[in-house]
Amino acid sequence: MPEELEPETEAVDPSHELDLVPIFSSSNVDAEMEAMAIHGILEANGIPAVVVGASTIPVLQFQVQVPRSRTAEAERAIAEAREAGPAAAAEAEEASEGTQQA
Repeated sequence: MPEELEPETEAVDPSHELDLVPIFSSSNVDAEMEAMAIHGILEANGIPAVVVGASTIPVLQFQVQVPRSRTAEAERAIAEAREAGPAAAAEAEEASEGTQQA
């Protein structure tokens, strides 16, 4: 096959640093809401995250998973958000509303 017709290939990282590991796991009644909140915190901090769970089967667990190499960073971001509490969330919401009206 001529070189210009060969499909492009990308190098694959064989390390386990990109493996997804659970950072949060719960089967509580509010597990989906908490998983979505944690996902939002991680995404806001630039940490890739995936929510795993099925809304249609609420008895199953919800998990938030992050790349293994970002676990410590994700735990730190979640801890900081919990320490800041609801007051910080309300303050951030007010700040974002102010920038949208300008």
